[in-house]
Amino acid sequence: MGNVRTDQVKRTARELVRRFPGKFGDNFEENKRLVGLVLQSTTRKVRNQIAGYIARYLAGQEEEIVEEEPSSEEGETK
Repeated sequence: MGNVRTDQVKRTARELVRRFPGKFGDNFEENKRLVGLVLQSTTRKVRNQIAGYIARYLAGQEEEIVEEEPSSEEGETK
């Protein structure tokens, strides 16, 4: 079974990624530190949930970008 996250966690995570482009990545520890700096009035559990969702969210976006790029080797023949 997968992880269940509330809409608040998902909405907050997407908003942070939108407001601070390039700051967050797929590294949970770094995301956790940045979320703690930005959202100072949150609990440890919610901070970790947001940081984890950001890591999964951005890792999924990178996979989509890689799949969309056509390979130059497919069209080559000898």
